[in-house]
Amino acid sequence: MQARRVDRHPLVQSQTVRFEYVIMIGMPKAIFIRPPSVKERAALEAGVRSSNAFMMRRCQMLLANARGEPARQIGQHLSCSDQTVRNAIRAFNEKGLASLKPGSSIAHHIERAFDRERAESLRALLHQSPRTFGKPTSVWTLALAAEVSYAQGLTSELVSAETVRATLERLGIGWRRAKQWITSPDPEYARKKTPATG
Repeated sequence: MQARRVDRHPLVQSQTVRFEYVIMIGMPKAIFIRPPSVKERAALEAGVRSSNAFMMRRCQMLLANARGEPARQIGQHLSCSDQTVRNAIRAFNEKGLASLKPGSSIAHHIERAFDRERAESLRALLHQSPRTFGKPTSVWTLALAAEVSYAQGLTSELVSAETVRATLERLGIGWRRAKQWITSPDPEYARKKTPATG
């Protein structure tokens, strides 16, 4: 006996197609860096050991993307938005190794988000426990510092974790070094603090 083909009702079918179309339109297109030359790859690999935070982060993003990792996954791993990763990929595809140096617009954005006085306030904020600001943790992360900075009026908008990192770098403080002097009154702080906090 031949199975009967059951067609969808025209309205159901049109709604399904429209839903699938919206999902496809709403999803950002995957983006990848062009194949780096031998010289470029060597520079990227050396860059991940750079003392310059901007260069180190960009190299991490680009090498991860070259391995096939998508922007969203890289952003989650490096505590930044997938748009930041996309910007890094586009910049490399257009400018090559020149994209590893921060442009004036980026520096201007960071300066606008945290001027000298607010940058010092950020430093003071990180010397306190997040619990002081009503957070259920005693461990700072870059994203949490950005959130509390906004809530406390240090920034006029919610900035990215990368902006917080770059602001500390402008003060001469790397995030790894910062985590060594960030203190907490929580006696369990040392146990809870892990490499995943950055």
